[in-house]
Amino acid sequence: MRPDLQISDLGSPSDVHGVHGAAGVTQWRSLAAGRGLRGPYEAVEWACVPPGGLSGEHLHSRTEEAYVLLSGRGEALLNGAPHPVRAGEVILTGLGATHGLRNTGSGPLSWLTLEVPAPRTMALAHTPWKDAPMAEPRTGEAVVVDLGELRDVDPRPTLQGPLRRIRLLELGPGASEALPGRGAEHTVFVLSGAGTATSGSGDVTVREGMSVTASGGEDLTVTASTAGLRAVCASFVVGSPHGRETGL
Repeated sequence: MRPDLQISDLGSPSDVHGVHGAAGVTQWRSLAAGRGLRGPYEAVEWACVPPGGLSGEHLHSRTEEAYVLLSGRGEALLNGAPHPVRAGEVILTGLGATHGLRNTGSGPLSWLTLEVPAPRTMALAHTPWKDAPMAEPRTGEAVVVDLGELRDVDPRPTLQGPLRRIRLLELGPGASEALPGRGAEHTVFVLSGAGTATSGSGDVTVREGMSVTASGGEDLTVTASTAGLRAVCASFVVGSPHGRETGL
């Protein structure tokens, strides 16, 4: 790991049994975590279940979450209602919502998980316990959006926290995408192709199945090779959500 970047790939994922109470095995890999980043709230992970596999239904009482579906087909259970889903779609799950995900296809179902504490959770974490208000029961919102069609998704108002943008980047041969770091952190996960990620301390070669996460304040430029590059880019605001978000 370099001080300004977290660089990960999908090599040697862990086998996790009984995820959220479900039977079976899920493959899992942490791609970026709060350690080494300016915003300690990000968790970027990769998960995969085989045909018939299930990530069990569970309540989001503390965090908000986005699933970016990378491969396969499945059925998402959102607040108890089934929704067919497929690669290229994003499942947004707000605070107080429930979700689960089953693989209904013939091949692996894989996704990126983008998880952050909700603003209420962050506020309570800095409030003395005697002054903390009682939790108010509420059902949050959970929706499915088509990233392949929209190409640029603003998670709000379903999500209220620091995840502010999910984009599909398609760069032709030699093309570049600049991601300014002021007030923001960015994670780029390469779907296909190859290229170079450039930060203040040099270049890193990236390829399919790799992710690069830049810490807050660090500019990042992604440049495609001669074969082009497709990637998912998730952007998080660092600091006050009401501050200037020049990197987004």
